[in-house]
Amino acid sequence: MSGSELRTTDEAKALAESTAEELLFRTGADSFDALVVLGSGWTGAADTLGASDIEFDAVELTGFVEPTAEGHSGRVRSMWVGEKRVVVFMGRVHMYEGHDPMVVTHAVRTGIAAGARIALLTGSAGSLRTDFSPGQPVILRDHVNLTSRSPLVGPGFVDLGEAYSPRLREITRQVDASLAEGVYVTTPGPQLQTPTELKMLRQVGADVVGRSIPMETIAAVEMGAEVLGLAMISNDAVATMFEPFEEDRALEIVTRRARRLGELLNRVLTAA
Repeated sequence: MSGSELRTTDEAKALAESTAEELLFRTGADSFDALVVLGSGWTGAADTLGASDIEFDAVELTGFVEPTAEGHSGRVRSMWVGEKRVVVFMGRVHMYEGHDPMVVTHAVRTGIAAGARIALLTGSAGSLRTDFSPGQPVILRDHVNLTSRSPLVGPGFVDLGEAYSPRLREITRQVDASLAEGVYVTTPGPQLQTPTELKMLRQVGADVVGRSIPMETIAAVEMGAEVLGLAMISNDAVATMFEPFEEDRALEIVTRRARRLGELLNRVLTAA
């Protein structure tokens, strides 16, 4: 069964369990301690995250599709971060690429099915606050899902009261006390927000805006993993009311800082 044919959460998890067996066989791992998803421009973080073991194309595993968004790699890497075995998905796919939420969350579900109890989810985002600047990482403490979609289908209800692990957030603050926390709002995309939409997002309490992390968070929480979300501010979203958005510039801001971000992830995972 392919990801596009999945109809329920149980079917998505069953596919992930089968794919996890393929992943473990390809990497020679008994299990993984954590999974990492690298967002737009974050690919270079894998080079400073830990010691690489094996790397291959994710599409060689059942249920994966190739990312088409700029700044995303379709590779998956098995790594050692200290004593932890970590599977790193070096890019992701999005709903705006035409994919169902079941497909979008397949990597996270596969990593958890392969044993990962920690899901470290990263991405780039636009700032809705004047005190968040491009190039600044932000710890996510909550999210607002405005896509009207979910990776969960069926009668099982999932408590998202502490979707972003307080324990992992505290560890991250101990690693880098300068990091701020914020609320991530996810929108369908690929269009950016109108000026009125940006005002609305600020009024509902959102601090950053993007198109990725919350879907994966929902799936990870449902499967019992602890989630840490980290968003790199790639642009001032509010400034688009006055000047055009420069996609290449936003991607460059994250890409230039990727290796330093990998070092941050290394320290967090080592401490976790």
